[in-house]
Amino acid sequence: MKALLVQSNRSMLTLVSTRILFSVRAPPHLRKFSWISQTARFHTSVQCQSSYDRESGPLTLTSLGFRGQELEATENKDATPETTGKRDRTYKNEKPSSVSSEAPKIIPKAVAGAIKPVKVKAPLKIDSTLFSAKTFSELNLPSMLIARLERVGLTVPTDVQSTAIPTILQNHDVVIQSYTGSGKTLAYLLPILCEVGPFTNKLSGEEDPDKRIGVEAVIVAPSRELGMQIVREFEKILGPEDKKLVQQLVGGANKSRQEEALRKNKPSIVVGTPGRIAEISATGKLHTHNCRFLVLDEVDELLSFNFREDMHRILEHVGRRPVAEPHNKAKGPLVRRTERRTILVSATVPFSVIRAASSWGRDPVLVRAKTVVPLESVPAAGPDTLSKNPTNSSSSTITQGAADSLPPGLKHYYCVSKLQHKVDSLRRCVHALDARSVIAFMNHTKRLKDAVFKLEARGITAAELHGDLGKLARSTTLKKFKNGELRVLVTNELSARGLDVAQCDLVVNLDLPTDSIHYAHRAGRAGRLGRKGSVVSMCEESEVFIMKKLHKQLGIPIQKCDFPEGKLSVFKEETIKEMSSEATAR
Repeated sequence: MKALLVQSNRSMLTLVSTRILFSVRAPPHLRKFSWISQTARFHTSVQCQSSYDRESGPLTLTSLGFRGQELEATENKDATPETTGKRDRTYKNEKPSSVSSEAPKIIPKAVAGAIKPVKVKAPLKIDSTLFSAKTFSELNLPSMLIARLERVGLTVPTDVQSTAIPTILQNHDVVIQSYTGSGKTLAYLLPILCEVGPFTNKLSGEEDPDKRIGVEAVIVAPSRELGMQIVREFEKILGPEDKKLVQQLVGGANKSRQEEALRKNKPSIVVGTPGRIAEISATGKLHTHNCRFLVLDEVDELLSFNFREDMHRILEHVGRRPVAEPHNKAKGPLVRRTERRTILVSATVPFSVIRAASSWGRDPVLVRAKTVVPLESVPAAGPDTLSKNPTNSSSSTITQGAADSLPPGLKHYYCVSKLQHKVDSLRRCVHALDARSVIAFMNHTKRLKDAVFKLEARGITAAELHGDLGKLARSTTLKKFKNGELRVLVTNELSARGLDVAQCDLVVNLDLPTDSIHYAHRAGRAGRLGRKGSVVSMCEESEVFIMKKLHKQLGIPIQKCDFPEGKLSVFKEETIKEMSSEATAR
């Protein structure tokens, strides 16, 4: 009998050794069978425990270290209270040998309490009755701020302002989309002034406004012109006595003077370009960790590769404290200030903006004129959605947003002309439409000077504007154009964003834009704040298909025209047909 037991043990050890060797040396496509290693471990445990079990009791899965939830549930189901208590006491008093203590245990995959409860987002709560506000006083703004607005002649909010202001004041991260010239700057400027600056200090009873915690609002713009324009809007409302609360940090200006102004004036609001803001922030002279507002104006442009590193630093440092506060500590006023509100602004909201807003903001909402929807409800379509004909609800939502990016008072035309005759067609177009302030766009900077020379040779005052000009030359040219000393401003994409010339009544595309987004930004230079205007695109015969694509993408009628004998002649039979149902409904 003893010889048979020894022979049985040797056979068992041989089987276990063979299975262990196979599990180690097995190729990868066979190792996935978990029963190989588990069986080897089981037989090893059985063999190692054999001597212990003869002395201390019967062999059970519990003694081998198998304590899964399903096993415990099965044992407890059939056990009586007496046997359960006895088994627990026996198990607790066990002192296994050194060999058995190394026996592997099967850890259940699902551990009780490890599953986190699913958070259900609260429904969007916004008082939509404010969307139809006729005056700024109906938007619950501070009385002193309303008085300052009335002093500068601002009494009636635009549609996007009456929608965006109450939404931001209710602590929402927002993406503001509206056509160029609809008042998007005031839509985020006024909520900031409600909580930052002299109006807040006097309303809350703070005694010394100089005891501020630092910069509380950072506004980023892709160009110097747009940054300076935003600063002028702030200064116009704040007045000369409080304009030092706003500091501009734009490229091309003296960096040392900007740093000195930050140290001396201690501004609450900073407006600048990504490169200069990131540069001064890296030196430690711009403290934005306690910032409460981060505004990205023309955000689709800021997402370009040129601003990638600078925007990464801004997003990491604005509104983020250098040292984390303990979780169990009550939130003080400084901690609450670090919970920044992120505001993204643009006339067009492509897929890249939706993706960025979802990543940077907290449950952001999309704000358009008199409508507010959660950004997650916007179809997550790819970047090519705008280039397709809207045939379903998903694409129609995006197309509706693209149509909203254009001022409603514009008329769109295209004129077929050869390349060498485009400047002369521009001259005839200016006279036919009797335009007094014209912006002509070209794609190549080197050709701007030639176009200006040809226009001046034909008796039209013109000047060029591009990024290669110095700061003084650009400022002088813009000043002359706004004062009416220049009739035509020939420029490139530099002026397609942020150039606010209220009297501009004609935009001409001497070179066609690369896509519908650039077309919308160019066209938005005319027809601002409800004024009338025209957009004329000069194209060759081989480029007519591009105009048809722009029509389908934007859902607007674009008519073929010519300028015989100094008059506008529209070819009715060549009018682009098959307009989208959304544009027809509008």
